[in-house]
Amino acid sequence: MKKTVKVVAAIIENNKEEILCALRSPQMTIPNMWEFPGGKVEKNESLFSALEREIVEELGCKIKAESICNEHTHEYDTFTINLITIKCRITEGTPAAKEHSKLIWLKRENLASLKWAPADIPAVERLIREKPVPFR
Repeated sequence: MKKTVKVVAAIIENNKEEILCALRSPQMTIPNMWEFPGGKVEKNESLFSALEREIVEELGCKIKAESICNEHTHEYDTFTINLITIKCRITEGTPAAKEHSKLIWLKRENLASLKWAPADIPAVERLIREKPVPFR
């Protein structure tokens, strides 16, 4: 039986109504595909605190996790991922690629132009259908 991994990922939007997209490095599993940044939820950790911790580790900035956007379970060849995407805002710093090959900001309508990791696709599709929320 495949291991199921619970993962949280950040939907971070800037004041230009662009969403942060991260390119997985060649060394990562599912290499050279785009994803929303985040990582595994540790034992006894809440979804929001796990995501806030992961973003500090991966992007070197602080975020406030605000609301769950989408939840999707996807089966890869060697494991199953339960991916929970969470809408967030940056509270301190600027995102920088520490583990990823590249970070870019894209408008919702342009998200489909990237080659996304399969588990992220349902969240991408939802964001494309959604109206942007005014930046606060």
